[in-house]
Amino acid sequence: MNGKSGGNGNDSHGGDCGAHPILPPRGDYQTLLSFQKAEVVYDITFRFAHKFLSRGDRTVDQMIQSARSGKKNILEGSKAALTSKETEIKLTNVARASLEELLDDYRDYLRARDLAIWAKDSREALYVRKLGRKTPQTFEDYREFTETRPANVVANIAICLIHQTNYLVDQQLHRLEQDFLKDGGLRERMTRARLQYRNGPYH
Repeated sequence: MNGKSGGNGNDSHGGDCGAHPILPPRGDYQTLLSFQKAEVVYDITFRFAHKFLSRGDRTVDQMIQSARSGKKNILEGSKAALTSKETEIKLTNVARASLEELLDDYRDYLRARDLAIWAKDSREALYVRKLGRKTPQTFEDYREFTETRPANVVANIAICLIHQTNYLVDQQLHRLEQDFLKDGGLRERMTRARLQYRNGPYH
């Protein structure tokens, strides 16, 4: 994915097989902007749920688990990239679904309390979008707002960030699906490598 290439044995049979490595470079999930944003969403959600929701409310655990699932499945998907493109796609899809569920919980919170959801081109949403362009993304960029603003503002900030994360995950999934259609999974790469070895100048 966006990870750095390392010594994965891609050139073990010489230059020809190096052009079609059996094992792609391991994805470095910490450099993925989608993971960074998902981690910020988790940090905001953890604080939001404990600060603004009633103790014993099942929504507390539900929102935190959805946020955790979004972050963790991006991480696990990136780690799985080394051996299984199919698993990477599956886990990234799980992350996307979890974030969508969390988005709905934030919307429910605002709607049930007759609180406004910011329009995407509102001054507030545009400000959060501007913050979202910073790289890398960390919770520190949003800590002051999370700790000092009322619930409706924090919920709207989270909604904006989830939209940003979902956009990145959608782009990631599109690229993964295109890569899979082009290169196949591990089995297909192993088959190509064996054929190259048999047909190449190795014997």
